[in-house]
Amino acid sequence: MKITGIILIIVGILMCVFTSVNFTQEKKVIDLGPLQVSKKEPRTIAWPVYAGIGVGLIGVALIASDKSSK
Repeated sequence: MKITGIILIIVGILMCVFTSVNFTQEKKVIDLGPLQVSKKEPRTIAWPVYAGIGVGLIGVALIASDKSSK
């Protein structure tokens, strides 16, 4: 549980620093045998800062519960 808690804390910090991820998705528009036309579309996945704080707090709770059970 300790390793999972540490990973969640790191992910929570990264979610607070980087509040979105941008990437490009390639989509086929026309597929007629050897003729293919595709289009690239920019995509963004965004999350609020409090989601990162929540993930970090869950990691802290996992570490705290692991220490109290020993």
